[in-house]
Amino acid sequence: MDINFAPPTEFVELAEKTKAFVVAKVIPYEKDPRWTSHGPTDELRIELNNLAREAGVFAPHVATEFGGRGLNQVGRALVFEAAGYSMLGPMAIHCASPDEGNIHLLDVVARPDQREHFLRPLAEGKVRSCFCMTEPGGAGSDPGMLQTTARQDGNEWVINGTKWLITGADNAGWAIIMAKLEGGPMSGHATLFLADLPNPAIKIERTLDTIDSSFTGGHAVMSFTDLRLPADAVLGEIGKGFRYAQVRLAPARLSHCMRWLGSANRAQDIATDYARTREAFGKKLGEHEGVSFMLADNAMDIHLARLSIWHTAWMLDRGERASNESSMSKVICSEAIARVADRSLQILGGLGITRDTVVERIFRDTRAFRIYDGPSEVHRWALGARIVSGKM
Repeated sequence: MDINFAPPTEFVELAEKTKAFVVAKVIPYEKDPRWTSHGPTDELRIELNNLAREAGVFAPHVATEFGGRGLNQVGRALVFEAAGYSMLGPMAIHCASPDEGNIHLLDVVARPDQREHFLRPLAEGKVRSCFCMTEPGGAGSDPGMLQTTARQDGNEWVINGTKWLITGADNAGWAIIMAKLEGGPMSGHATLFLADLPNPAIKIERTLDTIDSSFTGGHAVMSFTDLRLPADAVLGEIGKGFRYAQVRLAPARLSHCMRWLGSANRAQDIATDYARTREAFGKKLGEHEGVSFMLADNAMDIHLARLSIWHTAWMLDRGERASNESSMSKVICSEAIARVADRSLQILGGLGITRDTVVERIFRDTRAFRIYDGPSEVHRWALGARIVSGKM
């Protein structure tokens, strides 16, 4: 194992540049009314994207052919953490979910014509996208419960079904739709389809009111009623939808860890500054062991999460699947970061439950992180099964 804990200088410098951009340009927007309960508006996103372009930190993970730097996973670990120092930072530099994961999937799987039609405008920040898998009462933590169907009718596919909790659906430029085939030798096999939006056969039924508020476009319920797509709308190969979903999810769940780790750093910094200045019972708050111990526990959780991210990123860069490590990182980071947010809010006391600081918002959003991209319980179940069967 030749693990190097000294990342390349170019990654460190880009991360520092990104952090400086976030502090100077993005954080002032955190009180902007365009950051709504359903996420930042597209107007705010575009404005921040333009600032990121001017600062030279826009979409560094994107392939060079689309104007990015083609960062590997270790590079992303540093830069995405820096971007996450503000919850608006990932959106500003265009590494937010679901677009970042969709860019990765299409970069790996899409045909040349699909790269130009779908990937290029997304990679360049001209449109947003969504990934339509989760269903009410159907596919979610168990994608095998997929109910949305796709059947062939001549030279077209006809798709019917309902999806929900679809992040970024409102005003997205295109969608990846997961459906199971109906009829024929591949019946029941999951397949991914690409569809331009808007489309009269695709309806956003409603935008859900959720605990989190950091994703542009919010989370929507979508219905597909006799949606007709051309035969070449398939992404990748027919029947390999579950496999491609894993191509997307393994690095995408790690990217979530990277971004939210940046927010954990922010919460810790705010709590630390408060503990250094607030006085109670005759001394600074931070001089009380009950508070200093919470700050110490935060530092250890942040350190543990970062090590887990870096190790998994290193494995992915070596070409390994890192399925076990990705699952472990998702659980370790989502739970550690939630603890950091919780302790930071507790240290702030009454101030913590107000929106005078961003900690309250970080607390709410990081609670959701323990559910999406696989709840902690599902990852533990999968890891435990592999351990018992001797496959880990």
